[in-house]
Amino acid sequence: MTENNDAFLQVRDLRVHFPTDDGVVKSVDGLSFSLDRGKTLGIVGESGSGKSVTSLSIMGLHKAGTARISGEVLLDGQDLISSTREEVRLLRGKRMAMIFQDPLSAMHPYYTVGTQIIEAYRVHNKVTKAVARKHAIEMLDRVGIPQPDKRVDAYPHQFSGGMRQRAMIAMALSCDPDLLIADEPTTALDVTVQAQILDLIRDLQREFNSAVIIITHDLGVVAELADDIQVMYAGRAIEYGSAEDIFDRPQHPYTWGLLGSMPRIDQERTERLMPIKGTPPSLINVPPGCAFHPRCNYAQLNGGASETEVPQLLDIGDGHRVACHLSPEQRKHAWETDIKPKL
Repeated sequence: MTENNDAFLQVRDLRVHFPTDDGVVKSVDGLSFSLDRGKTLGIVGESGSGKSVTSLSIMGLHKAGTARISGEVLLDGQDLISSTREEVRLLRGKRMAMIFQDPLSAMHPYYTVGTQIIEAYRVHNKVTKAVARKHAIEMLDRVGIPQPDKRVDAYPHQFSGGMRQRAMIAMALSCDPDLLIADEPTTALDVTVQAQILDLIRDLQREFNSAVIIITHDLGVVAELADDIQVMYAGRAIEYGSAEDIFDRPQHPYTWGLLGSMPRIDQERTERLMPIKGTPPSLINVPPGCAFHPRCNYAQLNGGASETEVPQLLDIGDGHRVACHLSPEQRKHAWETDIKPKL
């Protein structure tokens, strides 16, 4: 697997395990990727695939003592895993920031939206409250909140869902972070507001040249924003490539399943959507070999390797990587014969 050793963010063999009474939950199990400034990486997969745990690990937001974390997370050369909690805390907000999935629970209900943006700004900038308040109003205006000079004194519950998400983005971007992680940024928003939020993230990225990670189960979101896409399953990356490769030349049966279960409005569909059979595996008892093999229609084609050997994420050209026991010829035949005609 090739790595970009000069990338702004480098994640190397990240493992996040949670000991429980029932066993060890292997939420992330050997994840590696890199991301440059000005680029967007989309991380996709079903619930429980390890997407959000990955983002919380990068941000250093797991409670002390709850997770066993190993590997490296290098932000502009600094390893966040080996840094102290205080060192990582000082980086949050200034060098890296996160837009959470549910802004109503992520924002404090007791304080006004403005107070929370002001606090986030003053942690990293030695300015007066008046200067910070002016900056908070400017940020609310920048993310499209009307009458920002009045709404700055409103509480989170007084905002609609889309407005709260905008306020969360304003808070995350208040210190011009170099890395922005958006965890399901458009969940529970109607489609018009979704489009506005995605346009906003794209415009602000251009302005600040931030590296952006979009975490989602919605392939429409990553099609809109991502330069590269990483597909996760059971805590591991099973495919990685440019957005063009993932949508036009996908190589993993799980990726085929995700694409087949996505509604399309750009072409007429004569058949029903193709759901992925079965359910995601328990992360305490991950199936041996390829974790996807109990749900895979092609697992029987490789002489039992799917049930005994964990496939490695291998480069198949132009940075496109896939972890699958099928041969290139088998994947090509399945894609062109079984999958592509039905999409």
